Amino acid sequence: MTAMLDRSRRELILGVLASLGLRATLRGSETGSVAQTAGKPFRIDVHHHFAPPAWVAEVKGRPLLQPANTTWTPAQSIDDMDRGGVAAAVVSITNPGLWFGDAAVTRRLARACNEFGATLVQDHPTRFGLFAAMPMPDVDATLTEIAYAYDTLKADGVGLLTSYGDTWLGNAVYQPVMEELNRRKAVVHVHPTAANCCRNLPYAPGVGPGSMEYGTDTTRAIMGVTFSGDAARFPDIRFIWSHAGGTLPFLAGRINGAAGSAKDRLPNGLMPELKKFYYDLAGAANAGVVASLLQLVTSSQILFGTDFPPGGTSRDVAGAIAGLPFFSPRDLQAIDRDNALALLPRLRI
Repeated sequence: MTAMLDRSRRELILGVLASLGLRATLRGSETGSVAQTAGKPFRIDVHHHFAPPAWVAEVKGRPLLQPANTTWTPAQSIDDMDRGGVAAAVVSITNPGLWFGDAAVTRRLARACNEFGATLVQDHPTRFGLFAAMPMPDVDATLTEIAYAYDTLKADGVGLLTSYGDTWLGNAVYQPVMEELNRRKAVVHVHPTAANCCRNLPYAPGVGPGSMEYGTDTTRAIMGVTFSGDAARFPDIRFIWSHAGGTLPFLAGRINGAAGSAKDRLPNGLMPELKKFYYDLAGAANAGVVASLLQLVTSSQILFGTDFPPGGTSRDVAGAIAGLPFFSPRDLQAIDRDNALALLPRLRI
């Protein structure tokens, strides 16, 4: 029992040091003495937002916009990353997205965002990666932008939203996009939004869409991708779902009850498809969420993410993750860095 307590104490110390961006070495199995040295930033943040000027000009005053996103600068990101031990952040566009009913505007915005993001990466190649924005729901324009993002801009992956208007990922109209992403073995980061149907539901006064609808829309999108057959049909897409998969981990057992009627689209069942996905911990570094997520996947499928700038500092997020009672130092190393590098080896430093 004493040995178990000593081991737990050592792992707790290592976790706290990791949250502070410090390296630690244990010496002595009995004393558990710790020698610590400051290390260079090592985390990889896969859920980090940027705000190109063209995007800011277009989205000001629109629903779902958070003010913190309109004042973003590269220096702001780098300062936060340095304070939180983050070596590199993969930037993406957040709400309210790019689609406001005008396909030409969406195409223009996607291109402007991606060229700005590519320049950011060129200026800071070891500090930033890019999940390219897509002009969805315009399928033809999206196929063109995928080619430009990968072949010309050398993007690290693609950023999608869970829904566009009242269509979700998994809708048959998006199959050509999924086919192309599969061909390119794309890393696809999916950010939640609030669908038209549900962003103004009057179920409770003072509760905004981000409080519940984002998690719910993530679950809808995951169900769309799996029950449509896209997850099984396009197995080379590496999906990263934001915020620990929304409400999906908690509801997975219940949702699995519907998989029996979808054997043609889920030939291996639902759970194997859910276990292939990756899940970031932005906005989800609490015990209730993570306990549910760990019933679905192991730490090998979990990634560090902050949702910066509105989501809080990387230092605070790292501390919250390290303070959870579920992860060993090896787990934290995987979540903080190694799992992301397996998906995005260019960011290895």
